[in-house]
Amino acid sequence: MSQETQSYKAELVGVFGCPVAENPTVVMMEAAFQARGLNWRYLTIEVRPEDLAEAMAGLRAFNMRGIGLTIPHKVSVIQYLDRLSPEAELMGAVNAVVREGDALVGHNTDGQGFLRSVRDDAGVDPRGKRIVFLGAGGAARAMTVEMALAGVEHITVVNRSPGRGQDLARLLQEKTPVQAEFTHWQGEYAVPSGTDILVNATSIGLYPDVDEVPPVALSSIGPDLLVCDVLPNPPYTAFLSAAEAQDARILDGLGMLVHQGAVGFQMWTGVEAPIDVMRQALERVFTA
Repeated sequence: MSQETQSYKAELVGVFGCPVAENPTVVMMEAAFQARGLNWRYLTIEVRPEDLAEAMAGLRAFNMRGIGLTIPHKVSVIQYLDRLSPEAELMGAVNAVVREGDALVGHNTDGQGFLRSVRDDAGVDPRGKRIVFLGAGGAARAMTVEMALAGVEHITVVNRSPGRGQDLARLLQEKTPVQAEFTHWQGEYAVPSGTDILVNATSIGLYPDVDEVPPVALSSIGPDLLVCDVLPNPPYTAFLSAAEAQDARILDGLGMLVHQGAVGFQMWTGVEAPIDVMRQALERVFTA
């Protein structure tokens, strides 16, 4: 390479969150950059809620190519963006920002990551399926919208807080083609017969509380059910272990994390993501 064409400037992306120190995304993203020969860097940056406006101004000033958002910034960041993708606008939450010229555009890759994991890792086409989601938080909101747009027939939102659960079911019913309903989660939940996919979209079982299991009647889980857990740490949760003991098929949260990261990687760089490399990098983290 001639001296005139050499560039020593790395392109910058990363994640804003608080707390964020235990977020392992940097591991798979840096592995992906190296595998594709890209001079890019992924920065894990702790940003307090009161500092988000300054952080977004810094992103613009540093000419960063984008940023990921995690707790607690997925909603509050919207006011600092120039526009949203249709999916992010529908979900009302953003977890990835992409620079397009001088504009910052908000996207949500959580739902896409889950959809790709169901299709590619579990080998299941969600079209026409009946799905139960445990939880109605930000992750459930992104996943249910994406699955509804992918042609799912029916979604049941099961949540302990009626307000949030009813709001999500109403959004799905009114804004997407899916049939949706809310079930108030009281005591042990029995999965209705005819359900194709059961998803734990809560934080129950997340490290360090790895022995906790969502209160679901195990007798209602059988071999015709695909049981998914969105938690990546640990990937093989106590809930998945219990479902597997009932002969159900299982899908861990590592696939969702990898696939949503791959979507972000391609949006930022314009290069196809090395999914196998990214998964292997994360597996080394969680099995170390």
